[in-house]
Amino acid sequence: MKPTIRPIKGTRDFYPEDMAFRTWLYGKMKAASQKFGYQEYEAPLLESLELYAAKSGEELVKEQSFVFNDRGGDQVTLRPELTPSLARMVAQKQRELPKPIRWWSFGPFWRYERPQKGRTREFFQWNIDLLGSSSPYADAELVAVGAEFFRSVGFTPQQIVIKVNNRKLMEAQIKALGVEAVDGVYRLIDKLDKLPVDKWRAYGIEDIGLSADQIDRLSALLNDAELWRQSDELTAFFAALDDLGVRDYVEFDPSVIRGLAYYTGVVFEARDRSGEFRAILGGGRYDNLVADVGGEPLGGIGFAMGDVVMGLVIERYGLKPALRSAPADVIVTVFDKALMAVSARVAAQLRSGGVNTELFPEAAKLDRQLKYANAQAIPVAVIIGPDEAAQDRATVRDLRSGAQQVVAQDQLVATVKNLL
Repeated sequence: MKPTIRPIKGTRDFYPEDMAFRTWLYGKMKAASQKFGYQEYEAPLLESLELYAAKSGEELVKEQSFVFNDRGGDQVTLRPELTPSLARMVAQKQRELPKPIRWWSFGPFWRYERPQKGRTREFFQWNIDLLGSSSPYADAELVAVGAEFFRSVGFTPQQIVIKVNNRKLMEAQIKALGVEAVDGVYRLIDKLDKLPVDKWRAYGIEDIGLSADQIDRLSALLNDAELWRQSDELTAFFAALDDLGVRDYVEFDPSVIRGLAYYTGVVFEARDRSGEFRAILGGGRYDNLVADVGGEPLGGIGFAMGDVVMGLVIERYGLKPALRSAPADVIVTVFDKALMAVSARVAAQLRSGGVNTELFPEAAKLDRQLKYANAQAIPVAVIIGPDEAAQDRATVRDLRSGAQQVVAQDQLVATVKNLL
């Protein structure tokens, strides 16, 4: 046999059952977003590399982005994230847009990474942002949206935790260690759960330039669970979480720093309590990004959540729902070629009545047609043989129970709807 062409490394095929889960996940994200008043939007899949070059961090741009020259010689990239596109869109119509801006999106992204469990090169991602407010309630609201999503899927605070830190707090603490290259220490902190302790220390000393004493003091800092009390912003933030009713999903963690360069204040990420998976979602406050892409200063906060890790965590905790990939609730069978037109008209009648209906496309043995319906989990079959056709009737069979009844064709819609 001729070998089958394989998909590109790091991409996924979405068969109907996979699409059913993705659609379900999208619905949960949409419901959580709209519950807080966020509007759906979308941005281009292709962007100028310039948009990310100075905003997202060197690693994302130089190592993880799919970059190429278009036919005009311009460098473009498949979008690796959405926040810079959001900032660009806001900057273009900044004076026209009502503030605050609450927007959300779900779509495909690409990063050139080594495919592994929980990480692909092409993935789908939920992005949600609030721009135009610096209130601690704005920061807390984004975390509350995440908590609402987890709650709607069925996760408890004992299974999922949203860990929070503040970059302003950490910058002050790092400088108090006698370190001026704060960004380098941020990179070190971001690698804390990616490297063994000895290699992490070596990276801090050899690559970042810290002394052994500074490494020790930084380690103590990263284990101080009460450090947040030294931050007025975090104190107000946690009070706002109490008011929003989601404090049980959230805790302070000084090791959360996030890798993107544009974060300026609160940063956060969600983890499963077992520690089995990498970050489920991540985000934070960015106060300079809109101005950096040509707009007027306008702060914002947001997060992103990919579908790959989220799907694995849902399966790990047994929360994946039983979903039906076939949208049809009824199949209309075809007895023979002579009755094809009758079956087609009945299928059209059901659709006109608001019932999703499949018509078997050709005459075949009834067992074959019903076997197909059962494989698709279609719950109801409408069977029209010569006797039924002669009397303008049809047999309606509930494929779940096996019960069936003969009804007039003008009563089909009502009969079927009663069964669904």
